[in-house]
Amino acid sequence: MAGRNAAESGTHHSVGAGDPAPEFTLSATGGRTVSLAVLRGRPVVVYFYPKADTPGCTREACGFQEALGQLGGVGLTVIGISRDGVPALERFAAKYGLHFPLASDADIAVAKAYGVWVEKTMYGRTSMGLERSTFLIDPAGRIARVWRKVKVDGHAAAVLEAVRALS
Repeated sequence: MAGRNAAESGTHHSVGAGDPAPEFTLSATGGRTVSLAVLRGRPVVVYFYPKADTPGCTREACGFQEALGQLGGVGLTVIGISRDGVPALERFAAKYGLHFPLASDADIAVAKAYGVWVEKTMYGRTSMGLERSTFLIDPAGRIARVWRKVKVDGHAAAVLEAVRALS
């Protein structure tokens, strides 16, 4: 898997606009397996979020679900990725009617490949965690746009605008 070497050496490389999107294949909700290679030829939004069924992550997921009607019209696939296991993701998806795949990156290899496994500080304590980030990947498999340290409100609409600009 792309990013393994960086993950193993402990270095974190951020990927940016114009870079090839790191490939991944992950288990996801609905008994699905999501693979970037399979989605080549269409735009993909990959968003990383810290934890299923927490307030910010719920608002973000619901925002993407609401925008999906419009986003689907442009042939877009949305994939949410967190460290949560598939059973927790299934409960989250069912509770909020999320129809797009939520994928489990339990070993954080994909988060490291995208450079979103970062040092975070909360209440004066430092720990490693997932940075809320979104990547728009163009049909050729290159990163078209990156949003880091995402503010949830209005984010799905901003992503939709960027997707429309791709076409």
